[in-house]
Amino acid sequence: MKGETAVPRFFLDFGGGDTAIITGQDAIHIRRSLRLRAGDNITLCDGRGSDYFCEITGFDEENVVVKVLYRTPSVSEPSVLVTLYQGLPKGDKLEYIIQKSVELGVSAVVPVETARSVSRISVSAEKNAKKHQRLQKIADEAAGQSGRGILPKVEAQISFKQAVERLKEKEENELVIVFYEGGGERLSELVGKGTERLSIFIGPEGGFEPQEIEQLCAAGARRATLGPRILRCETAPIAALSVIMALTGNMD
Repeated sequence: MKGETAVPRFFLDFGGGDTAIITGQDAIHIRRSLRLRAGDNITLCDGRGSDYFCEITGFDEENVVVKVLYRTPSVSEPSVLVTLYQGLPKGDKLEYIIQKSVELGVSAVVPVETARSVSRISVSAEKNAKKHQRLQKIADEAAGQSGRGILPKVEAQISFKQAVERLKEKEENELVIVFYEGGGERLSELVGKGTERLSIFIGPEGGFEPQEIEQLCAAGARRATLGPRILRCETAPIAALSVIMALTGNMD
């Protein structure tokens, strides 16, 4: 059996049996790009936190057949579940935010249309569906590249009002933080190694309006600061997630 370092990794929910068949683009990548052969090893991840170390046993036309050698829990998932509520930014910034947030360990991303969002939720259901599909693909690719044990979910875009309503139904142990350029508590005062579930709100260009901050805090959110400098909307979530992962012991 070959060593486990630098073993190619693919997401496939195959039910956890003794064998699996890889199809589609992953099979093409294995055969044509990686040029793997029978006897070579790969890792399959079921997207729910389990890794399966496998050996390629053969090929069925364009498909790849593998045998599961053993299963292990994924060691790449952080101990804290973080949902990012991101104010809709301009252009393709959301794609960048999703990619980097997934790499840093976010569990879910929820795009939110706020008062100062230049981008708006389209009235076309078809257009929204295509955009959502593209964003989820970016998240999936980032999860594969960074060795994640799950496929973080990119949810459909929602209004600010809907986001506030969600907070009223949050779980008892869930901490909610809104980052505000007007100041707030330090993250080190709110987050620690015992934090298990966390939702964070990041504004778009121009940040949140004061009334939005009031509504979030009234629904149970805590105001926090990322320091004295004003960060761009695509920088803030990366900075916030990096600090959160460090404070919870997930950067060790």
